[in-house]
Amino acid sequence: MALTSRHWWGIGVGAAVLAVAVILVLTFSSPPRTTPVAGPQSPAATPASPSATPTATAPGDTGSAAPATAAPPTASPTQAPQRTNAPANDLAQQKLAAMTLGQRVGQAFMVSSPVTGADAQSVHVLADLHVGNVFMKGRSTAGTAGIGAVVAEAAGHASEAGVRPFVATDQEGGFVQIMRGPGFDVMPQAIEQGQLAPATLQADAKRWGQQLAGSGVNVNLAPVLDTVPGAAFAPRNAPIGAFGREYGYTPAAVSSHGLAFARGMLAAGVEPAVKHFPGLGRVTGNTDVTTGVTDSTTVRNDPYVAPFRDAVDAGVPWLMISNAYYPKIDPQDLGPFSHVIIQGMVRGDLDFAGIIVSDDICDARQVAAVPAAQRGVDFINAGGTMVLCTNQSVAPAMYQGMLEAAQKNPAFARKIDDAALLVLEEKAAKGLISK
Repeated sequence: MALTSRHWWGIGVGAAVLAVAVILVLTFSSPPRTTPVAGPQSPAATPASPSATPTATAPGDTGSAAPATAAPPTASPTQAPQRTNAPANDLAQQKLAAMTLGQRVGQAFMVSSPVTGADAQSVHVLADLHVGNVFMKGRSTAGTAGIGAVVAEAAGHASEAGVRPFVATDQEGGFVQIMRGPGFDVMPQAIEQGQLAPATLQADAKRWGQQLAGSGVNVNLAPVLDTVPGAAFAPRNAPIGAFGREYGYTPAAVSSHGLAFARGMLAAGVEPAVKHFPGLGRVTGNTDVTTGVTDSTTVRNDPYVAPFRDAVDAGVPWLMISNAYYPKIDPQDLGPFSHVIIQGMVRGDLDFAGIIVSDDICDARQVAAVPAAQRGVDFINAGGTMVLCTNQSVAPAMYQGMLEAAQKNPAFARKIDDAALLVLEEKAAKGLISK
């Protein structure tokens, strides 16, 4: 979630700005393409000590160790949500068959609503445009009771025809903790969580998840499974390392502690979304606030992909795609629009069957050259499941683009149906659909 590479909302953190290297500019054609850029932002395998602090805004979405040379052992699996049981499938199919095309598009969409209280635009998008999933955006210290009331209001606007929404937020810890106040623990940064024993972190995450669930949240856009290749490089890694969002500096450390966090959330009834595939730990730019963010190091079978593979093997139900550009994987398209990354790697190499959610593709500067009406279409065409938009004022254009594409193109309409059905199956398995 980026957050997320994606989202940097509401909190003021005095991240010192000393110097930024050259901003790389991606150019797009229609449909949007990326043009390989000179001077990649990715560090070498063993980065030198940073000479500058990255330009960064506090996220709110989204001792040095050498990078691993081999993938860590696969983590032992935990119980995955049963998305394929017959009753859930039957109920999901029935709901899909009864939905209009606009409602089906809405199930493949997640739009923000302020955590301090729904505004007129978020109410319009959720209720009038039939958007079926909501992201609680911003910062609040109202505690579980106050935030729970706001969540209930937003969820009510996003509920339709007996189908309740997925309600997500960003509750990683450290700078990325949207919900605070009475009833919520103050969560440490992931780099601090990485110092705990995995069993201790899992127990802590279960408690943090119970606090979210008690407030009506059922999806946490966390944990971050990006591997930063060393403590010396971390300050230059604007989206992750600069804010201590990494669990460690090797894929093995990230995997063991990221999975502990995910298991704790699952035990609390909150679905974790691992992010930002295939990784943001090697870039210097932040896709939320700049263009040309490029990882020219990561390859398709990279050791740094291992934490995501372990998470899939462990049964995580959601996976988020990075907005960065990965020319050694796909020299043509950005991450969220890449068939190679989404279909080839996530669905193919990882054999992931769950919900693939975009990072924010409404406000992110990385995708600004692509018309808003086209971004959701391109993400779904690439194989994505749910479009995340953290700017409710941009959401209508994106929704309309997806709706019109489905009206005009039967092949795209079938992709919308597939995405909506997968979301409905997960909702049915989680008890969010009434018969």
